[in-house]
Amino acid sequence: MATDDEIEQELAAEKAAILIESLSWLKQYSGKIVVVKFGGNAMINEDLQRAFAEDMVYLRYAGLHPVVVHGGGPQISAALEESGIESEFRGGYRVTSSEAISVVRRVLADEVNREIVELMNAHADAGHPVLAAGVFGDGKSLFSGERKGVVVDGERFDLGHVGDITHVDPSSVLDVMARGLIPVVSSIALENSDPSQALNVNADAAAGALAIALQATKLVVLTDVPGLYSDWPNRDSLVDLITVDELTALLPSLESGMIPKMTACLDAVVGGVGGATIIDGRIPHAILLEVFTQLGAGTEVIPNSKRKSQ
Repeated sequence: MATDDEIEQELAAEKAAILIESLSWLKQYSGKIVVVKFGGNAMINEDLQRAFAEDMVYLRYAGLHPVVVHGGGPQISAALEESGIESEFRGGYRVTSSEAISVVRRVLADEVNREIVELMNAHADAGHPVLAAGVFGDGKSLFSGERKGVVVDGERFDLGHVGDITHVDPSSVLDVMARGLIPVVSSIALENSDPSQALNVNADAAAGALAIALQATKLVVLTDVPGLYSDWPNRDSLVDLITVDELTALLPSLESGMIPKMTACLDAVVGGVGGATIIDGRIPHAILLEVFTQLGAGTEVIPNSKRKSQ
């Protein structure tokens, strides 16, 4: 039977092995920009919220430049109900009236964004009194967009203040990064740069567009599933790696909830981001597993050339 000293030595060796495994990934990502879309169960579970904040702070101290993009679907639904505004969805999109968009802006900026920033700043110390700062998608025209409609069963519906991103000006995000802070970005755009015409935009798409504009090395999208299944609901069809061409062919057959996430990953890689991964945000510290270990934690979309070189 092993002695207590021998057990402690074995545990120490295991920890050292984990740290050494991260060395190659640190060399690859140190000094690089990693955009993370925060959402799903990780956004509403307090333990997972804290783990996410720890991951982001860890990445920053490890020499990476994390950028967080968030939505806030559950929080928005709750706030609209509290305000007596009915939540209506068409084709998977929230119909957003002029009355509703003011609630959306308030929830994203004053509640969700602030909470994420505070969770990260809880790790501040005398040497780093502030670690994160909010950047609002409708501020300084970070995201410009245009309104979109949707066709359901052959009938076209007006979605109100809902749009697609047409242009990204990342200067406000870069300003925060230049101060050594983690930018936390809300998914709101402006129509024609008009502050009175805010648009609710998909947070996955916002993260992908920002990753392209920042020339990020990696995009990570948190989900509530282990990854992409090529033949859902066959649990044995989980995909570890998929190329741009493979995903393009598979995209039309995916479940509706997965399409925006995989489209964001696809667009990001086509736009020059080195790789894009969807990971299971229900796993504590899944981001560290993805960035720093060989194991990974989801499905990675890679350029076609990477597959050929493997």
